[in-house]
Amino acid sequence: MAIEVFNRYEHKYMLSEEQYAGAVEIIGKHMTADAYCQAGKPYTIANIYYDTKDDFLIRTSLQSPVYKEKLRLRSYGVPDEESDVFLEIKKKYKGIVNKLRSAMRLSDARALLGNKSTEITEKMNRQVVREIEYFLSVHAVAPKVYIAYDRIAYFEEGNPDLRISFDMNIRSRRFDTALEKGDYGTPLVSGGAYLMEIKTALSKPLWLCRMLDELGIKRTSFSKYGTEYKRSLAI
Repeated sequence: MAIEVFNRYEHKYMLSEEQYAGAVEIIGKHMTADAYCQAGKPYTIANIYYDTKDDFLIRTSLQSPVYKEKLRLRSYGVPDEESDVFLEIKKKYKGIVNKLRSAMRLSDARALLGNKSTEITEKMNRQVVREIEYFLSVHAVAPKVYIAYDRIAYFEEGNPDLRISFDMNIRSRRFDTALEKGDYGTPLVSGGAYLMEIKTALSKPLWLCRMLDELGIKRTSFSKYGTEYKRSLAI
């Protein structure tokens, strides 16, 4: 059984190449790259975002309500039918992010998302699956967009609460909206930009606050799905 439950703040910052280089140098003195970063190289995260026919979920999210939610299917790299993927419900209430996710085979995730009878395997968590089933009973959703990016992430030994990630080469497509269709898409942000996310339920450590100040890094509001949706309207 695999389940991850997160309750935390997620603060986002858009960095230039110079700011990114400075941040990585400082962060490297306090934190360690996570297990997915082989030899310090970024790894690929691919997502399929699900929404209603009239894009209710993302339209609601862009209105900055007190409460909002989204459903996505995530993989690390390009999966096949038997690969493990993660089905996630992400909720945000008054700035606090709550994320429930459960691992399962891609074939099982597809069955669940298609409202077909799904056997609860040892990889899944029954509670999370039931929440997803309820979500699907309320929202008639379908795969809307593929969004992928390359990530380098850091954690602080002895402090599982703090996590910092950098996403680069963010790309998307609104066709072939299936993880197994391959990793490609149109760039979502201009080249040379790095999206940094600081995820913690506690206050930021002093060294991190000093880093943000010294490098002139300012907090911003950025949603990958929201940015992609607004771009799709402009085409």
